[in-house]
Amino acid sequence: MKYRHLGRSGLQVSPLCLGTMNFGPETSEEDSYRIMDRALELGVNFFDTANVYGWKQGEGVTEQIIGRWLENNPGKRDQIVLATKAYGKMGEGPNDQKLSAYHIRRACEDSLRRLKTDRIDLYQMHHIDRATPWEEVWQAMEQLVREGKVLYVGSSNFAGWNIAQANGLAAQRHFMGLVSEQSLYNLNARVVELEVIPACQAFGLGLIPWSPLGGGLLGGALQKASEGRRASERLQAQIEKYRPQLERYEGLCRDLGEQPADVALAWLLSNPAVTAPIIGPRTLEQLEGNLRSLTITLSEETLRALDDIWPGPGGQAPEAYAW
Repeated sequence: MKYRHLGRSGLQVSPLCLGTMNFGPETSEEDSYRIMDRALELGVNFFDTANVYGWKQGEGVTEQIIGRWLENNPGKRDQIVLATKAYGKMGEGPNDQKLSAYHIRRACEDSLRRLKTDRIDLYQMHHIDRATPWEEVWQAMEQLVREGKVLYVGSSNFAGWNIAQANGLAAQRHFMGLVSEQSLYNLNARVVELEVIPACQAFGLGLIPWSPLGGGLLGGALQKASEGRRASERLQAQIEKYRPQLERYEGLCRDLGEQPADVALAWLLSNPAVTAPIIGPRTLEQLEGNLRSLTITLSEETLRALDDIWPGPGGQAPEAYAW
C-alpha cells in the first residue's frame, strides 16, 4: 500500500478510504467487524463515518458499531485514521444540529463516547452553516484541538468560496484550518472541477470524493441488469437516462479487461488533487474487489476516451465558461 499525505498535513492515509455508511442499515454488525478487520489487513488505514449514519436520529448507530469494534480490538485504534462528521440533526432541540460552538462541542463529545475513543483524527463539518460566523466555528475547533480531542479539521460539501473563506480566517487566527474536503465527485458528477478542486489545490486540502461510483451507476449497472440483478427504482431511472453513455463506458471497460467500478476508482486516483475516494462496501467481496483499482494505470488515450463519454465542465472556472 502506498500511502498519501492528507492535503498539506503530515498525516499519511491509504489511497482508498473505508466508508462506513452501510454499517447498520445495510451490513450487519458482525459483517461490519469483518470488513474493518480485512480493510486493516489490506493496508486501508483511513476509516470515515458520521454521527448521523445509521439514520436513527440521535443514536449514531454506525459510530456505535465502530466503537464496539475498537473496544473489542484496543490495539487497532492506533493503526487507523478515524474520521467522523458533525452538522446533521441529532435531536429535536434548536441547537442539536449545524455548526454553532454549542453544537460542535456537544457533537464531538457524543461522537467520542459512541466511538469509545479519546480523539477524532479528522473532524469534518458535514455541510456549510451559513448562519454561524467562522470566528465561532474556529474558536470551537481550536478548543477541541487544544484538548487533544480533535487532531485535524476537514470539510464536506463546501463550495470553493467556503474553503477560501474558512482557511483565510483560520490563517488570521494562526490556526491550521481545513486539511481536507469531502465532495461528491465521480465520472458523472464533475462540477467540483470548476472551483472546489482549484480551491483545494490552492489551500492545500486533500480531496476525498464521496459516491465515486455514482450510487452504483458506474459499477457495471448495465451488466448487472443483464444478469438479472434488480436495481433500485432510482438506479433504474439513472440507467435509462444515461444508457448510451453506459453502453460506451462498459464497452470501454471490457476492452480494457477491467471492471467498471475499478476503472471509475482508477480515474479518480489518477487526479493528483485526489487523496482517497471513499468506498462503501456492503460485503467483504466488494471491499477486496475495490483494491484492484490501486493497480490500474489509465493511459492518456483511455483518459481522453473517458472524458469523451463523461465530459466534465470544461476545466476550472472561469475558462470553462468564459475565456
